Amino acid sequence: MNKVILMGRLTRDPEVRYKNGADSQMAIANYTLAVDRRIKQDGQPTADFIRCIAFSKSAEFAEKYFHQGTKLVLEGRIQTGSYQNKDGQTVYTTQVVVENQEFAESKSASGNTGDSQSQQNPEPQPVGDGFINIPDSMEESGLPFSF
Repeated sequence: MNKVILMGRLTRDPEVRYKNGADSQMAIANYTLAVDRRIKQDGQPTADFIRCIAFSKSAEFAEKYFHQGTKLVLEGRIQTGSYQNKDGQTVYTTQVVVENQEFAESKSASGNTGDSQSQQNPEPQPVGDGFINIPDSMEESGLPFSF
């Protein structure tokens, strides 16, 4: 079994390129995740810097929403490979092929608060699920059920 689950922060914005396929273009996103180690070295926190690659919709999502410092949780598999560099030397590679990726914290917790006014007074969200929003000011005795 080859399964990896990581949580860490992006070291920089993802690098995304598009490869032409038979029917359409496929997005490929490369990024590095800094994953904290549990054990400190000389009393200082340490991290591993793990190269990750995402394809298609996952790559497009990364391009649109991921930025340096974003905290992510991802699931994937380790893939190794090798190639010859321009000096004829063999270079070995290891990276995580991303299968699932998601945010590990809210936008406000990551420091990307944007407009502080909108964070303090968020706009009410429309309800399209068939339920009615009950105002906070409504007395419990006015509800047709009890808690």
